[in-house]
Amino acid sequence: MADRRQVLRFGAVAAATPVLAGAVSAPASAHGGRPDRKPLVVGHRGASGYRPEHTLASYELAARLGADYLEPDLVITKDGVLVCRHEPEIGGTTDVAAHPEFADRKRTVSLDGVSVTGWFTHDFTLAELKTLRAVERIPAVRQQNTLYDGLFEVPTFQEMLDLRKRLSKELGRDLGVFPETKHPTYFQKLGLALEAPLVRTLRRNGLDRRGAKVFVQSFEAANLRELADKHRVQVPLVFLTGATGGPFNDPRSYADYLTPAGLKELSQFVDGIGPEKSQIIPRKADGTLGTPTSLVADAHAAGLKVIPYTFRNENQFLPAELRVGADPTAYGKAIDEQVTFLRTGIDGLFTDNPDTGVLARTLV
Repeated sequence: MADRRQVLRFGAVAAATPVLAGAVSAPASAHGGRPDRKPLVVGHRGASGYRPEHTLASYELAARLGADYLEPDLVITKDGVLVCRHEPEIGGTTDVAAHPEFADRKRTVSLDGVSVTGWFTHDFTLAELKTLRAVERIPAVRQQNTLYDGLFEVPTFQEMLDLRKRLSKELGRDLGVFPETKHPTYFQKLGLALEAPLVRTLRRNGLDRRGAKVFVQSFEAANLRELADKHRVQVPLVFLTGATGGPFNDPRSYADYLTPAGLKELSQFVDGIGPEKSQIIPRKADGTLGTPTSLVADAHAAGLKVIPYTFRNENQFLPAELRVGADPTAYGKAIDEQVTFLRTGIDGLFTDNPDTGVLARTLV
């Protein structure tokens, strides 16, 4: 199981989490065991179901809707500033294509072995990025979010932390932050490693300490090892996994990492896992929910918390039996889905609609 340092570190964060009005404790795991603390609601990219993702407006709304943690994805600029974007490519999340002065910045790169064409944060200084404005990433799904296109800047990680501090004081509860390092190997090869500026920023803000409401997450195990071993971060680390494939430039698959032996190994340097939700409850051939796997019980046995992603309200993201009507962009029975997953004993969830998550956990 996880060594004592990790257990204490995660426990300190859990103990710091305030109880929201109407919330109840998490149930015992469906695979057995004692009840845990109430599961966390993580605002995935803020409240991205209602505002363009990774904007201060999205993060603020997530906080006001009751999210315990706000999740910024971190990439970096040409001049070494961490900014909040889903990917280094920003053609789909900003209005950069409408800026003729940046037309010559469009190019094709190999991003973790995949050819990607567009505009990239590492080709822009922060000052140049600040001339752009955010747009909705999936307008065909969230047409209502396009109302806000062009209104919001690309925020820096520091600006996001400043917002978290202000809202924590205003709302009377300590808001958590759940940053993800995006494509860390890619940025290391560019000479723009994410690890050092991330750790510096956390420490400058007094957030790299036991009890701070911070989790750092990554899809790359090597990145998390470096944060634990080289940088000696004090906050919990979370290993994200996909339903297929494996970490970039890593011979091991995600499936291998999630075996009982793999989870025991992970527990030596991480404190939790963030699996794709189908790794908790897979779907049958007809698109309906199947039988839960043993992953929650296996992870808990290794001393690891389990916080799956991503829960969304729209029909196209829901299991077949919980869709309502034929419109894939209409809301289905998202609360029912989240209640079903919470009953497996997970320790939290990532959701684009934090109010849905807050309500779902009161119904378990």
